[in-house]
Formats: sequence, structure tokens, C-alpha cells
Amino acid sequence: MSEVSRRQILTTGAIGVAGFATAIAAQTAQANTQNPPEPQANVNPNGRFAGKVVLITGATSGIGEATARAFAAEGATVHFCGRREALGAQVAQSIRDAGGKATYQRADVRVEEDVKAFVNTCVEQYGRIDIAFNNAGIFMTPAEIQDIPLENFVDIMTTNTVGEFLCMKYEIPQMRRQGGGNIINMASVAGHVGFRTTAHYNASKHGVIGLTKAAAQENADHNIRINSISPLAVDTPQLRESFAFQGITYEQAVQGFVTKRIMTTHEMAEAVMFLASNQATSMTGMDLDVTGGQLAG
Repeated sequence: MSEVSRRQILTTGAIGVAGFATAIAAQTAQANTQNPPEPQANVNPNGRFAGKVVLITGATSGIGEATARAFAAEGATVHFCGRREALGAQVAQSIRDAGGKATYQRADVRVEEDVKAFVNTCVEQYGRIDIAFNNAGIFMTPAEIQDIPLENFVDIMTTNTVGEFLCMKYEIPQMRRQGGGNIINMASVAGHVGFRTTAHYNASKHGVIGLTKAAAQENADHNIRINSISPLAVDTPQLRESFAFQGITYEQAVQGFVTKRIMTTHEMAEAVMFLASNQATSMTGMDLDVTGGQLAG
């Protein structure tokens, strides 16, 4: 099976954007376990990350986009990549229109030369990389192990795991040269447990957590902190396409969740910014549980 078409599912799938958004709004109003913060509306040039240069992969939509917007709103200069050029240019322009600082560069994290050029361009333009959020990833069509085509397994491992390895391979030398830095990798609840029909995704995210722990130990003496975050289900196009492909409704999906709701992209952005902040200076080599309690049991 091939990767599901995002446009096809959103236009013809079982849920659809409008219905999904309505469900999200309804459950948020009823939630009594968390009150997700609203995105900051205005850019604060003197915010928490004023003067910082932030590198983000996979920021043309979803968690990456929300994080790019959140860092820019807090005064950071954001340089981000993604494979969809038109969308990337649109996101960068909208951040600038709001008063933020952002540049987009097309790069595919599966391609070493793309990653190298992405990192080098950021340094050439801005002189340094203070924070890197290695977020780019994919989720393939669910299937049992014997039914997963080899090319799908290789693609998801190359994107999710090798991609983050390549990012750190080029980010770390720059951070060592400048005297320090902060890296946050995108892991998943699937990096802690095994889910049926997603062995390829599980394997890729277990790999991310292993890479994070090793890299953190190797770089602690160089003033580089390296952590990861593990979401459960976050309201992104990727999640919607997965739900629609499987014919799962919102109500069905959240029944097994501790919080009985889906997390927001802004919540994930806040978690990334926390790990990148001076409030987390003692944290390195850890994976932050942002599953809404799902890993607590």
C-alpha cells in the first residue's frame, strides 16, 4: 500500500475537516482535565526567545507550523523547511505579515545533501542555531507486519529516524562551534509501546528516542541539551487522514484516551518551547510525555 493522499482523504474521507474541527471545539469546551492555552495573537519582539535563531523541519503544517508560529510570536527568528514549496512560502509570509521573522527553504530530511544545505543556509543567513526542532515525519498506511511492503518500511524509517539522525549530524557540530545549543526531537507514544498494524511507525519512533538519549550523553559536556517529546494524538492533517482511512470517528478514537480528547498543535509547541527554555536547563536525554496521561499507567 502507498501513503494515503492527504487531499483525497480530507475531501472524501469519513470525517472531513469541518466535522473534525467541530468535534475538537465541542470536546475542548467540556474538558475538565486540561485547558489548552490559546496561541499568542501578537508578536512580542522582546518575548521569551528574542534574539534566538530556531531551526525547524517539517513546518509547512501541523505541529511544525504551530511551533514556528509560536517561536516567532516570542521574538525568535525561525528558519524552517518542508517538501511543499508553495505551502512553505505561504506559512513564512503569514508569519512575517504578523510581524514575526521567518524564512522557508525546501528540504527533504531523507536526503543528506538537503539537510546539510538547510543547516548551512541557516548559519550563513543568521550566524548560528540556538534551537533546533527536528519535527519532520510521516505516518504510513496501517498494516500487519507481513503485509507491510519493504519500500514503505524503509521510507518511514528513512524519514522519521534517519532524518532526525541527519539533522543532528549537521546541527551538533555547529552548536559545538558556537558553544552550545538546544535540540528537541519529535518522538511519539509509539516510541514507548507497540501498537498493532503500525510496526513500521513504532520502530521509527523507538529509534528516535534511542538516538536522543545517546546524543544527549555525547554532548552534555558541550553545553548542548538534547530531548524529545512524545505526543499521543494531535489535531493535524496527518491524524485526520489516518482516522479517515481507518473509518474511525472522533468519539471512537478518544474512548481509550485518559483525557478523552485530542491534543492541540499549540500544546505541542508549548512543550517544545519549554524544553528549549531556561526553565529546563537540568533536562537532557529525556523524552517528555505529552500524551495527556496515556503513558502514566
